[in-house]
Amino acid sequence: MEHGVVAGKPKVVFVLGATATGKSKLAIALAERFNGEVINADKIQVHDGVPIITNKVTEEEKAGVPHHLLGVLHPDADFTAEEFRREAAGAVARVLSAGRLPVVAGGSNTYIEELVEGDGAAFRLAHDVLYLWVDAEQELLEWYAELRVDAMVARGLVDEARAAFNGAGTDYTRGVRRAIGLPEMHAYLVAEREGGAGPAELAAMLERAVHEIKENTFRLARAQAEKIQRLSELEGWDVRRLDVTPVFARKADGAACHEQTWKTLVWEPCEKMVKDFLEAPAAVIPAVAAAGTI
Repeated sequence: MEHGVVAGKPKVVFVLGATATGKSKLAIALAERFNGEVINADKIQVHDGVPIITNKVTEEEKAGVPHHLLGVLHPDADFTAEEFRREAAGAVARVLSAGRLPVVAGGSNTYIEELVEGDGAAFRLAHDVLYLWVDAEQELLEWYAELRVDAMVARGLVDEARAAFNGAGTDYTRGVRRAIGLPEMHAYLVAEREGGAGPAELAAMLERAVHEIKENTFRLARAQAEKIQRLSELEGWDVRRLDVTPVFARKADGAACHEQTWKTLVWEPCEKMVKDFLEAPAAVIPAVAAAGTI
């Protein structure tokens, strides 16, 4: 064997983006197209429970694609960034060992940064990584996020929050209860359980709670986009931005062609980027690094 080279680095694709940008849809499509499996990188979706509020993909939406670290923890469990790094790195290794493509997708950028840069950047140094950033103009993203919250309410958000409610002393600082959609419902659910508020007052409280869910979703999306922008400037981060603004614009206009817009302006360029990435010669791993010697 030639000194200094042992093997090409295995390849991993990350799908980054703020909430409601369509990360899961793209990750699943990529996994279908390139024989992959999805590793969840959302710190809320890693917990079991409240699938509507946490917007977990359904079995139908998964389209048969295996998912890892999705709904696997007790709702009250703590799961640190370091624990995610270990579990996600293990999941990536298992997917690679099966000859498949790991697609890491989620909006918890602290988790993603820890996976890539933690432990002396061991993951980044050991893998060829492509980062796809699904992004949109803020105003249209907020329009769509608001629409999605309304859809969640229609699908049963209130009933789901009610079932998860533990009374006036509910702790929203750990586990799945940190999810946007649960703390905001607290005052309404307390009033409903105590029975002191009339129908009109309860309706007003519920309206305020839904409004707060939307506002907190907007703030989260802005913070996520800012964090991804910062990550894109780090050394070794090959981040490619995919603009889904035209897709949201078609939806806002009521155009039936928004799926074709997604295919033409998002999917096809993304498919080519990933194909080129996978077909490019892999970077090599220095023998001393691979062997762990000095």
